Amino acid sequence: MHRVCFTLQVRTDRMEEYAERHAAVWPEMLRALHDTGWTNYSLFLREDGLLVGYLETPDLAAAQEGMARTDVNARWQAEMSEFFEDLDLPPDQGFWQLAEVFHLEDQLAAHTPTSTATDSPTPTAQDLS
Repeated sequence: MHRVCFTLQVRTDRMEEYAERHAAVWPEMLRALHDTGWTNYSLFLREDGLLVGYLETPDLAAAQEGMARTDVNARWQAEMSEFFEDLDLPPDQGFWQLAEVFHLEDQLAAHTPTSTATDSPTPTAQDLS
């Protein structure tokens, strides 16, 4: 699963309306996102308008292409584009993707020895008495 984090800049004079729109996303849009592979998708908005998005998907390009083929996405992106500063592309294409530099579970897995059938179980207090 590919983890994606991105940023956009919401116009500060439109932040309240932007948040309201996302409190009630169209059901058709929600289904389209789900059906095209956008999972664990969240948006976070800072008080200066910085929008940080996070999603997981098997393939970001395929997820974006899938959404591009839907009518609901064209309508949603057209409505949302007016909320952003300095954006020449639709919001779902014009975001700045961040490079992942740390993921706890990946590093833990790299440092956790795998158990084998020949490993001895850890003795319990009962075993030691």
